[in-house]
Amino acid sequence: MRAFSVKAHRPPSPSRDALECLREAGRVAAQARAAGARLIVAGARVRDVCVAVEEEIARRGAGPAFPVQSSRNAVAAHDCPSPADETRYAEGDLAKLDIGVEVEGWVVDTALTVNVGDRPEHRRFVEAAGAALESAIAAAAPEVEIRVVSEAIESTIRGFGLQPVRSLCGHGVGRWQVHGPPPIPNAADLAAGRLRTGAVVAIEPFVTDGPGVVTEEGEPQVFRLDPRREPARGPDAEALAAVRAFRGLPFARRQLAGLGGPRLESLLDWLQKQGRLTSYAPLRESSGRPVAQAEHTVYVSPSGVEVLTR
Repeated sequence: MRAFSVKAHRPPSPSRDALECLREAGRVAAQARAAGARLIVAGARVRDVCVAVEEEIARRGAGPAFPVQSSRNAVAAHDCPSPADETRYAEGDLAKLDIGVEVEGWVVDTALTVNVGDRPEHRRFVEAAGAALESAIAAAAPEVEIRVVSEAIESTIRGFGLQPVRSLCGHGVGRWQVHGPPPIPNAADLAAGRLRTGAVVAIEPFVTDGPGVVTEEGEPQVFRLDPRREPARGPDAEALAAVRAFRGLPFARRQLAGLGGPRLESLLDWLQKQGRLTSYAPLRESSGRPVAQAEHTVYVSPSGVEVLTR
């Protein structure tokens, strides 16, 4: 997620029922993440891995909070295979696997990076991302300044001789909401506010040996229709209903491939011209250097921090 600033935000604490949904979503996400990681090997088709993870989520009784994505090497995020994408993992890839899960609308977000072929030159990237995530979780506490969490991320990454990706950050999650306040930057000078009691946040360090800035590059495959901006009707009622069924969560072309390419493209084009559709292009490290990521969703309870996606 791109870094952004917000005013001080005190989230409502999730109810007991909501917290149980979050915990179940976290359990499913952890299992799906592990299953997906095992599938990421040289020669495996990226699209097949993403679909298999989504099927695992469904098999366990949950839903994807966004289409499973697997960005590789210099692409940090939002790389989602198209319906006809034949790309395969290759020896030496740094392959991110980014997974969202919802149970009754309550969202968790988690990710890891696989060093395909266990290349020695890439080990420190994966190690740094994981270590930075653990440092951030250890620093997190009710009402702690977010700057403290961001400092833990940044200092751990720099200890590996690497750089944080400054233009990406962690974020709050909610019911039918993947990205919300507060932002959890990967650099301390970008942080503001406190980690409020009751918050549910995704902490996601991104590490690189480049400048640590990402730019959009490539065709978007992921989109979002904000329920507050949904049109009352459209040129294709059935296709619009299929998009509305995501209830404001992000979706991908390949998830709607059953509509047929021309119908889907016509609807997407119409929604974009109406200014109602958000698109998410792949985010590439500006200098083309590799990027690794690790992510957990945590609940900031009155007594401490609970990692939901462990």
